[in-house]
Amino acid sequence: MFPSMPQKDDWDAEATRDVARASGGGRGPSTYGAVPEEGRTSHRSTGNSSGDDRKDHPEEDEEELEEIEVVPVRRQLSLAIAAFAGLLGMGLILGAATAAPDSRLPFAIVLFGVQLLFLLAWTMALRPPAASATAGVCVAVGLVADYLVAEREGTGFLTLLLVGLGGFVVALAGQLFRAEDRARVSDTYRTTLVIVLGVVAYAIPVTLTSVPVGTQTVEVCAAAAGVALLIARVTDAIFPKPRIAPQVPRGATGVVVGAMLGTLLAALLGSELVLPFTPAKGAVIGLIAAVVATLVDLAVNFGEAGRTLAGDAPTFWVARHMQGPLGAFALVAPVAYALTHWYMS
Repeated sequence: MFPSMPQKDDWDAEATRDVARASGGGRGPSTYGAVPEEGRTSHRSTGNSSGDDRKDHPEEDEEELEEIEVVPVRRQLSLAIAAFAGLLGMGLILGAATAAPDSRLPFAIVLFGVQLLFLLAWTMALRPPAASATAGVCVAVGLVADYLVAEREGTGFLTLLLVGLGGFVVALAGQLFRAEDRARVSDTYRTTLVIVLGVVAYAIPVTLTSVPVGTQTVEVCAAAAGVALLIARVTDAIFPKPRIAPQVPRGATGVVVGAMLGTLLAALLGSELVLPFTPAKGAVIGLIAAVVATLVDLAVNFGEAGRTLAGDAPTFWVARHMQGPLGAFALVAPVAYALTHWYMS
């Protein structure tokens, strides 16, 4: 009834050739030309493909095969650091025991020598801007702090903190004169603050000798921290395993055993000292002091390893090995002050 119209066949020979050309010549059971031939990735691997990849990327192969260098533990060095930590703790104990409220100057003189050692070690390790000027300011700050705690009654933690902050401001001002030092101030002001406050912190034990339970607290804290560092380092010389990190020559066994024995010694001292000391209170004080000292000592080791990995010049060996114990006792001093006033009082 309607006239037949000629219809065009969509699948003529020309269209068939176009589809075949787009699909890569019909290769593969399920290719429909959605991805061009050059962008298509084959998921089949042959026996020689991995070898070819290794030849094409030798740098990646070397990085994968590179092993982390394990720093060896030097036995004699560990024993030397252990002896230094033990002598430092013993000096603090004897100084606190022999100091009296009306005769604190000898103890302050001894601590000034320790302050100079701390300043030498930490300045050489942290390398603040204008190191000479910063060291000179720290020496003056240490002398002022020692004079105040030895000759002035009622010198407390707040006074020492103000002295330290004042020295920090003066040290920063001294770092602003030269252009190369001024450019580093924004990145290293924390370093300067740590050095100045560390020097001032060694004057705190002299202040505690005028507090009824302050002398005993200093003795317990110094004994616990000294034993913790001593045992940890001696254990590292004998059995430095398991390693805390390949780049750090310390073992976890020494850290744990040192903290435990330091706490035990503090508990024994607590049973021998007069009230309000008890074995329990001695153990608490000793545990806190031992853990703080051990963590500071470990932090110094990790910091030195980080500087070595970063390619920085190593610290002078004497300063590098004294830095851990000196920093540990510097932080134990304010901890002893806090425990005296907030825990034992």
